[in-house]
Amino acid sequence: MALQQNPRPLTGNHSPASHRGTAEQAASRNETAGTALLRTAAVLRILTAFTFLWAFFDKAFGWGYATGAGKGWADGGSPTMGFLSSVSAGPLEGTFHAWAGDAWADWAFMLGLLGIGVALLSGIALRPAALAGTAMMALMWAAEWPPARHLSDGAPSMSSNPIIDYHVLYAAVLVLLAVALAGRTWGLGQAWARLPLVRENRWLL
Repeated sequence: MALQQNPRPLTGNHSPASHRGTAEQAASRNETAGTALLRTAAVLRILTAFTFLWAFFDKAFGWGYATGAGKGWADGGSPTMGFLSSVSAGPLEGTFHAWAGDAWADWAFMLGLLGIGVALLSGIALRPAALAGTAMMALMWAAEWPPARHLSDGAPSMSSNPIIDYHVLYAAVLVLLAVALAGRTWGLGQAWARLPLVRENRWLL
């Protein structure tokens, strides 16, 4: 008497076509997530650009926000006088007071704001922008000196965090945008990278 062995029923679809379909779906999801990430980085880049550019134009022309009307750089005011002269904590307090209102400090600060803002908005030279922006944020962090519990006159500093403040976060964002090549999405980053000068000097990316 011959025994008939029934084939084992399949509990799932394990055909090659199913494997291909799953792999294609995973690739599609990864591509969608990658595109979303690139676009999110591009939006962050543009928002950060406007932050720097707004600061430049407000200080240059006195739009009545952080800089009062008629007190802008174009009106003869100093972009650094108010901030640096009010430094009241930290080991560089005297140094910042000496720099306050100096022409070189005004020019360096304003050109830094403009250059970083333009680089971010256009998506080019994000690495130099990140370097310059990190240096600027480090100096501004030192000027506010968050580790201090008290100001030089003994008053409470009201520091909300002794280490990580918004200057550190801005610096981290600038580095992130440069590393992520965020200028290649909705920017001129790809065209910039193809220039012979940039191909020979990758630090200009």
